[in-house]
Amino acid sequence: MKHLQSIKDVNITGKKVFLRTDYNVVDDGKIIDEFRIEATLPTIKYLLKHDCKIILASHNGRPEGKVVPSMSLEPVAKALSDLLERPVQFVHDCIGKVAEDAASDLQPGELVLLENLRFHSEEEANDPGFAKQLAHLADYYVDDAFANVHRKHASMVGVPKLLPAAAGLLVEREYDTLMGVLEEPKRPFLAIIAGAKVSTKLDVLNNLLERVDTLVIGGAMANTFLYARGYDMGKSVYEEGLTAQADEVLRAAHKKGVEVILPTDLVVAAKPAEGQRGRVVGLNQVGEHDMALDIGPESVDLINEAINEAKTVFWNGTVGFAELAEFARASKAIAKHIAQSDAKSIIGGGDTASFIDHEHMQRDFDFISTGGGASLELMAGKKLQALELLKG
Repeated sequence: MKHLQSIKDVNITGKKVFLRTDYNVVDDGKIIDEFRIEATLPTIKYLLKHDCKIILASHNGRPEGKVVPSMSLEPVAKALSDLLERPVQFVHDCIGKVAEDAASDLQPGELVLLENLRFHSEEEANDPGFAKQLAHLADYYVDDAFANVHRKHASMVGVPKLLPAAAGLLVEREYDTLMGVLEEPKRPFLAIIAGAKVSTKLDVLNNLLERVDTLVIGGAMANTFLYARGYDMGKSVYEEGLTAQADEVLRAAHKKGVEVILPTDLVVAAKPAEGQRGRVVGLNQVGEHDMALDIGPESVDLINEAINEAKTVFWNGTVGFAELAEFARASKAIAKHIAQSDAKSIIGGGDTASFIDHEHMQRDFDFISTGGGASLELMAGKKLQALELLKG
């Protein structure tokens, strides 16, 4: 496995650093996810220890190239200042005179946070001129925005072409952990892949079949597999056009000797809404007006037995409609069982990480990725340009 060039591998002492972070955490002027801010603290503290001048940059939300005050990163500057116990100056733009003046005035050990990069449409367009303006602010580029490494945006792939570049400690740990699981897992290796759609995770399933010993398929995507096997799924969410691909995954697993665990019972209700009561049914008992919204206790037992045998567990996607407590029971039971097991446990970011956060179980797992889409693309075996640029 080829490692990324880390800030620990380069002489960064005293440098003016453009630190790309992922502070996509502000909604309507309020911080909704402090975990992502805290995840960047080790890199920031390392740079401060080495007398760097730090220019923090991030996107937030989808302002589509317009200035949207409710998506400003200003609340992050205050939160960071509290966490670091030192001032973090906020700059009301990311390019132009105000940004250039703030960057040029920086002294060793000082930090500024630039305004939302996506207030400029050139960021998502990967505009070379915009990348040049950002690069002009610093003399070194550090990427600590793992959740964004699958995006070809100016601050992710444009700036590191113009400056010496290295991975921050968060990106380094994310990459080494996820690639380590793919390439050198302790066996037996169990992957639990769930969520809404097979179409978004087909590449992941096919890549994991080359590497895992057991594969659990859950959530609404399991409905497509069950439908492909001939079960009537009523009003459940499933992708009728992907039954052939689902069948192919099962055939490939059988050929490779990979055990696939699909639900053997389901929790159904009329719709996913507050006040709905779920009932447990067998696979042949889904009514025409039923929606499968969780897996049943028999299915949970099967998965927990596989967890007992595993030495490595990778989990991406809740196995039910976990936004509602009534349909989060199976996901909770599985989370607790993984947490209590001896297996190395990796949570693949996104909705699963949010669920673990909601359940206050962040410290019960060996690793929780900060990037859902990014971790999935890595697990699908894809090369990500933002990471390739950090390989030296």
